[in-house]
Amino acid sequence: MKYFLISISFFSFLFLQAQEKFIANDIRINKYIEGTLLAPKQQTVPLAIIINGAGPIDRDGNQRMMENNSIKKLAESLSKKGIATFRYDKRTLKATKLNIKEKDMRFDDFIEDANSVINRFKPIPNFNKIYIIGHNQGSLVGMVAAQNNVDGFISIGGAGQPLDSVIIKQIGAQMPGLKENAVSAFKDLREKGKVKNYSPALETIFKKEVQPFMLSWIKYNPQVELKKLHIPTLIINGDNDFQVNTEEAKKLKAAKPDSKLVIIENMNYIFNIIDKNDDIANQKSYNETHHQISTELIEEISNFILNKE
Repeated sequence: MKYFLISISFFSFLFLQAQEKFIANDIRINKYIEGTLLAPKQQTVPLAIIINGAGPIDRDGNQRMMENNSIKKLAESLSKKGIATFRYDKRTLKATKLNIKEKDMRFDDFIEDANSVINRFKPIPNFNKIYIIGHNQGSLVGMVAAQNNVDGFISIGGAGQPLDSVIIKQIGAQMPGLKENAVSAFKDLREKGKVKNYSPALETIFKKEVQPFMLSWIKYNPQVELKKLHIPTLIINGDNDFQVNTEEAKKLKAAKPDSKLVIIENMNYIFNIIDKNDDIANQKSYNETHHQISTELIEEISNFILNKE
């Protein structure tokens, strides 16, 4: 408790004394979570907590052999609009360091991490409101965590149906011969808690070590979780996102009719504006840092948080 009170005083000092347009401060929430608080100079501002997508992704939106700084650019752009942000490394990034075994990982761990971040910043008076921004997998994590008394929720590229439905649809489109096997395997996983009979081609999805994590993930239905939110909600998807189709965003909108749905033309998975006819440029952008992220994305999010709708 003493450390926490010191932290609050330290944040207040930063807000009062900083001379820059915004301040970057690295914060350790607990042994699993470390991130960067980016705060504008104003003393009282809203805070947006950014939750990353699937995989071992760092606070800037990067992973091994793939650097684009998408989340860092999002945070910096929002700070320039007068919105503080906290972005953090996924715990999967430090799994080896923390001796976290793949068989011990659960989807609920990510929800617990998000709640830990929310609870850390809630008592700090410099933040008059707290919003959650969830990207991809972080959308589902965020909408569950947002039930922890926050002021608003933003989904970017989030799925609108349970994970097994998404995967089965993708397999049906890319490897139709494996669709029936995938349907059967997921049925066994849901009903029996484990699956033994699956095609070797689906090993990355159903290998023994990952089955507990998959089971913990597919139990969440984004439409059901979103209906539990009684706070302002913004749903965003790019129509050039080849990882998450805009139909997913429309499913979320249908689940929560009072939410706002925004489809951004030519925006891809990592918020870049790329010609829809140039698949090569789209893929290359995942490992390029020179792109500017969508200005429409920043305007929509900042207007939503700052109540400029």
